[in-house]
Amino acid sequence: MAGEKTIIRTTCPRDCYDACGIAVVRRGDHVKVLGDPDHRVSRGALCGKCAIAYNGAWRDPRQRVMQPLKRVGPKGEGEFQAISWAEALEIVAGRLKGIVAKSGPEPIFHCHYTGTCSLLATAFPMRFFNKLGASEVEPDSICNLSAHVAFGYLYGTSGLGFDPRMAKEAACIMLWGANPSHSAPHAHKHWLKEAPGQVIVVDPVRHATAAEADLHLQPFPGSDAALAFAMLHVIRREGLLDRDYLARNSIGWEEIETQLDACTPAWGEAQSGVPAALIEQAARIYGRGPSLLWLGQGLCRQPLGGNIFRAVGLLPPATGNLGKPGAGFLFLNGGARKGVDGGDIEGADLRTRPRHAVSHMDLCETLEAPDKIQALICWNINIAASNPDQARLHRALKREDLFTVVIDLFRTDSAELADIVLPAASFLEFDDIVSSYFDLTLSAQVGAIAPMGEALPNQEIFRRLASAMGYSEPALTESDAPILDRIAKACGVAGGFGELKAKATVDVWEQPVSQFADGKFPTPSGKIEIASPSAAADGHPAAPQATVDPRPAAGHYRLLSPASPWLMNSTYGNDPAIQTKMGPERITIHPEDAARLGIETGDRVRLENETGRLEMNVEVAALIPPGVLLGSKSRWPKAQSGSHANINSLNPGQKSDMGESSAVHGIEVRLVPLGRGMTASVKAAVPAK
Repeated sequence: MAGEKTIIRTTCPRDCYDACGIAVVRRGDHVKVLGDPDHRVSRGALCGKCAIAYNGAWRDPRQRVMQPLKRVGPKGEGEFQAISWAEALEIVAGRLKGIVAKSGPEPIFHCHYTGTCSLLATAFPMRFFNKLGASEVEPDSICNLSAHVAFGYLYGTSGLGFDPRMAKEAACIMLWGANPSHSAPHAHKHWLKEAPGQVIVVDPVRHATAAEADLHLQPFPGSDAALAFAMLHVIRREGLLDRDYLARNSIGWEEIETQLDACTPAWGEAQSGVPAALIEQAARIYGRGPSLLWLGQGLCRQPLGGNIFRAVGLLPPATGNLGKPGAGFLFLNGGARKGVDGGDIEGADLRTRPRHAVSHMDLCETLEAPDKIQALICWNINIAASNPDQARLHRALKREDLFTVVIDLFRTDSAELADIVLPAASFLEFDDIVSSYFDLTLSAQVGAIAPMGEALPNQEIFRRLASAMGYSEPALTESDAPILDRIAKACGVAGGFGELKAKATVDVWEQPVSQFADGKFPTPSGKIEIASPSAAADGHPAAPQATVDPRPAAGHYRLLSPASPWLMNSTYGNDPAIQTKMGPERITIHPEDAARLGIETGDRVRLENETGRLEMNVEVAALIPPGVLLGSKSRWPKAQSGSHANINSLNPGQKSDMGESSAVHGIEVRLVPLGRGMTASVKAAVPAK
């Protein structure tokens, strides 16, 4: 690279548990995105998939949406013409005003999720929708709402987790349903390896983190609550139950105790498939403590995911693993804990109407009803890849009378189904703040390059749209700088965003913080509500139950589709280098099942159920229990030659027991062998195990 070399430090805010540190090296017009091995920005280095994409599709003008686009052909055919921002905003504002004048704002829906994970780009657009009074597709219903509801009953919060710096004090770290090797590679590569305690992984999948753990328990999907109760049986039997802690800090333990007699390790083995000896070993290690418990988001995406979360969530109070060094649990560490005022960023006071929301599980039905929805605005999300009942969803999005706007960096499958596509800037192209899901930190996202083409940050797009609508509230056009300063100062950075940029990442607390050290919980009683009157009032059992999903019927398999090691949800799915790394879409089957069906690695099979069918290549490996199939989520449907579909074509959109949330890991399918169809080149792309 010619010219003077400059290095810009910033933070990669992808949708994993923490923000990775990166360095942008620039010489003249040449830019390269690197990991941050000296940890100046974060505790982990940039993962390989991020570096590949940020040096590829994210800076490739042939891939990026470079200016606003207007559909000129049939919906879904991808025929667009470039238009100016002025024309695009006039079209969007005109259509929205027309709907409001005729039907009010409720038939206008917006659909979003975390996108870049940075605070302004994620939350500022809510100011526009709060002012408009639009309806919303409930964001967390596509991911983890059942867990939020469950921990709301149990602890009063799901966003106040352990401080990861406590790992140095922990004798045990138990990961239940979490796969850092795919979803938080910095924690997998650094945090777990640097921790002195024993690592226990509970997961149906023998992923890399599970394979490297001291102990791996591999339950059949849907049996986690029973496994937790069997561990509690052992904890009580071994004298590891902390009755003093339970008496001081909880209500309703007696409703668990009456269930424990029957939940022996042998019973647990029969229910979960985990050998009784391993149940006992894990219970002893965890129960002796001090122990940390990390509950992953995949755990709650089951038909009884809410009950499962409440059941596994009993382990910390039962053993007194709260309120002391080296102890606690983690689902997420929310921004509010660090001082982030979400209501301020979102402009909550702009809303004058009751919020109307529907679950992502009901999105197809909603889209099919012209009386319910007349316009859809998608931002920070790619529903055509990530949502259930995929074929039905794509058909519904082709409604000619449904005005659809998609804001994105790329022409995703969702964008191809839009009427207007607006070009979004990537996180490399503007300043923002990142609040880690994992660490108790705040990080500066520093714009490293100019926005490509006519792309704009989300917040600027909605500022301009608010002006086009004729809105006059100052909050709708407030610039980034004062908001970033307020956030930084509220989180203890006295010098505001300028100081945060200079420091890159700051610990909100200088020293490790014990979780719930004061013994106060934000529940109605102020205690851990093991038996929850709120849960009972909502129609659930007052206390968690030792329930198990029925095993699949004869000839059926439970299908799991967790995160790919090369994608972040659907992000990166269009990068050619990433596509090469992923290879063809494949399904993993246990050797016992493969032998019974007479299939081997490289064969072609069809997965089918009442929702859809999908042909895939086979990988035979003992990564999952017999009776389970393993795929991965969120490939771009448009990138799958022939099928134009991904694994969500098999997802019926079943709701979990709490929060009307996704139960994607409850999918059942039949498997039909199609014969020896894979070429030698494709076989070579299947990684050896």
